[in-house]
Amino acid sequence: MAKRDYYEVLGVEKNASADEIKKAYRKAAVKYHPDKNPGDKEAEEKFKEAAEAYDVLSNDDKRARYDQFGHAGMDGSAGGGGFGGFGGGGFTMEDIFRNFGDIFGGHFGGGFGGFGGGGGSRGGRSVNRGSDLRVKVRLSLKEVAEGCTKKIKISKLMACDQCGGTGAKDSHSYSTCPNCNGAGYTVETVNSFFGRAQTQRVCPTCGGEGKVITAPCSKCRGEGVVRGEEVVEIRIPAGVAEGMQLSVSGKGNAARHGGINGDLLVVIEEEHNPDLVRDGNDLLHNLKVPVTTAILGGEVEVPTIDSKARIKIAPGTQAGKVLRLKGKGLPEVNGYGRGDILVIVDIVIPTKLNSEEKKLLEKLSAQPNFKKTDTVRGEQNIFDRMRNFFG
Repeated sequence: MAKRDYYEVLGVEKNASADEIKKAYRKAAVKYHPDKNPGDKEAEEKFKEAAEAYDVLSNDDKRARYDQFGHAGMDGSAGGGGFGGFGGGGFTMEDIFRNFGDIFGGHFGGGFGGFGGGGGSRGGRSVNRGSDLRVKVRLSLKEVAEGCTKKIKISKLMACDQCGGTGAKDSHSYSTCPNCNGAGYTVETVNSFFGRAQTQRVCPTCGGEGKVITAPCSKCRGEGVVRGEEVVEIRIPAGVAEGMQLSVSGKGNAARHGGINGDLLVVIEEEHNPDLVRDGNDLLHNLKVPVTTAILGGEVEVPTIDSKARIKIAPGTQAGKVLRLKGKGLPEVNGYGRGDILVIVDIVIPTKLNSEEKKLLEKLSAQPNFKKTDTVRGEQNIFDRMRNFFG
């Protein structure tokens, strides 16, 4: 089933402000909250859909990518996590409660301001999340043009294989948290202008787990994580650019005492190409042409992304003329359209001549066509051509 437009999900215009998006999300979350709609799977899906839309539209970078590429910019083509966001619905209800609880003032789950009463256990339990990792990947021009798969060895925190990531010696090495009595959260009562109000907070003693470790694992010393290495395979789509960041979901650091892994953030770097310079999706090549070829015309060879191409130089070609190889540039990152190779003619004039060459040029200089210095009618001079080329 195709995803709905995120703006449509929240019922806001595309130019909506951050406050308008936040208010719209709060309204949708209140309407479809599981505590208010017990057992209603459709309401639960709409609750998740609204959270996914808010996750993207509340983040300036993600929103800009979504506005430019739509769902294609969030679809996980970089290895499962998309260009940010929920990575195709990978977050659980716990993740939503944990990430967006501050919008509602206090804990997001656990009754949600009075709804249901039976959600306190779910809302109070905090889900640990590992930190994200950032790596840089250098790509050749050909890899940018065609897309590629890279395998990268990364050093990171991994779940301890001895305790399974729990941090405890065994299943009997726990006791109920004395601070929250196993609830995973504490209730605070504060006095405000509007009267007395209660808020739920994650228990600082047990971190929302409701229990504490009495006998820690001997390998990880109770942390649940150890330092290790993993080879991660990253699929990089064609058309990416310098500085673009891709996200591989769940390949970051493992969380202490279990939970969900962080993400691996992949920053794109482009290798220098001696022949072709990138300008958006177009590629520029400075073609050095002998003065004789510029005068008489002929065929020359120019580099492309993965080979070479032959192009014709018309007789009388002027310096600065731009020749276009249509569709030989780089693809759009979303797969639609392709740039060109723009060949800029640079006429090479020899700086040293022997006596015979000087005599030949002196004879030519006396000819009528070699005495002309004005621009041919209808022909732009080099300054006009360069001005037009650069807009």
